[in-house]
Amino acid sequence: MATVILIIHIMLALGLIAVVLLQRSEGGALGIGGGGGFMTGRGAGNFLTRVTAGLATAFFATSLILSIMAAQPGRQPSLLDTPIPAAPARPGPQQQPPPAPGGGGGTLPQINLTPGGGTDSKIPQSK
Repeated sequence: MATVILIIHIMLALGLIAVVLLQRSEGGALGIGGGGGFMTGRGAGNFLTRVTAGLATAFFATSLILSIMAAQPGRQPSLLDTPIPAAPARPGPQQQPPPAPGGGGGTLPQINLTPGGGTDSKIPQSK
């Protein structure tokens, strides 16, 4: 039932858009529209106004019906109400992060101190 009302609601929305776009411009809009065309004259304006009012009333009615149907307890849950099931965990090898380049843990070069007080460094010493 809700699907049928939703389809009618969408058709009413599209019809309402089409009828509003058919109406003649009343000034403004940079002088666009308002000229002769598909429907001209006073009678066409009254007809389009009445059709717009009827479509708007039907659109509001279907909106209210859909909202009342959605608020009823015991209704079938919608797609948005159902939680997405989590993917099952697959047993497998544990992934280890790749080792850092250079074997060390930093970006600065490593300096090794020797027991004789001198330095044995990877950086060339200036004398």
